Amino acid sequence: MTYKERIAVDPDIMIGKPIIKGTRITVELILRKLSEGMTIDELLEAYPNLTKEDIFAALSYSADVIAQEELIAS
Repeated sequence: MTYKERIAVDPDIMIGKPIIKGTRITVELILRKLSEGMTIDELLEAYPNLTKEDIFAALSYSADVIAQEELIAS
């Protein structure tokens, strides 16, 4: 399974931010919570509509977005 099956971007939902399909949970929120030290189990408890696969899809999506960034030397 790829993240494309779990991540959606719709300008009418959460102003077009990438979300977990069928929810209003953004990839940004998942990354922010993990970066603040929340564990996967804590995320799953706090957001019952979320699955472990959704969290991994958010991480995979983020890695692909970063990989496609173009760096400009300063």
